[in-house]
Amino acid sequence: MNKHISVRERLKNGIPVIGTWLNSGSPIIGELMAQTGLDFITVDAEHSAVSLAETQRIFQAIRSGNPRAEAFVRLPGVDYSLTKRYLDAGATGIIGPLVTNADEAAVLVKACKYPPLGKRGVGFCRANQYGLQVESHFAEGNDQILVAVQIEDIKAVENIDDILAVEGIDAAFIGPYDLSASMGITAQFDHPDYIEARTRILESCVKNNIIPGIHVVQPCPQEATERINDGFNLLAYSLDITMVQKTLLHGLSKIREIRGSSGQ
Repeated sequence: MNKHISVRERLKNGIPVIGTWLNSGSPIIGELMAQTGLDFITVDAEHSAVSLAETQRIFQAIRSGNPRAEAFVRLPGVDYSLTKRYLDAGATGIIGPLVTNADEAAVLVKACKYPPLGKRGVGFCRANQYGLQVESHFAEGNDQILVAVQIEDIKAVENIDDILAVEGIDAAFIGPYDLSASMGITAQFDHPDYIEARTRILESCVKNNIIPGIHVVQPCPQEATERINDGFNLLAYSLDITMVQKTLLHGLSKIREIRGSSGQ
């Protein structure tokens, strides 16, 4: 059997990966999403009502659906005490929201990394098979966890080189809605100022040897392909609640269109 190559390792080798966002809090959705062949699924603990305990159950469901699909989490905030608990629950990717400066990026790294690179505590947990693999997980954990800062404020763009110079940051992940909102052009993704900011982030990633990531929120394969072609190798494609909503709206529209054309 071929050795599984982690998402972090593939990205470090320049290989694009495609995942998605999960906001519903449903383990069933997490399991079926994993079955589709996604590289990672990010549980959104910032903008959904999901708890830590529920997140761990979703992680288990993702693993059940496909052992090769990795479980990420977007944290509620960059906080040491919360971050380590999501890691202990089994997250292999951490996305820290609203990082605007190097100090905040450094807090995230310290929470994610075992000593001497950080301050992550060691305890029996799901991540180390409840104590069976403490030593090996400690030895390998710092190289297995993908640490990403989310760039979603114009202040972060202004400080982007300083943020990406922080040792231990693997990726910069653009949050397009919040970033555009901070610029006063909410959801205007064709606006020259937004495109300029996105380009500046990408260029800084290349310069600092950081993985560029972006969330394509609407389920548009064409846009997702364009962003990968731009160089955003860490791509999140839409989210569960939006894909369900769009599919239903499209289906209902077609049903009504067909009924109208048939005179019913």
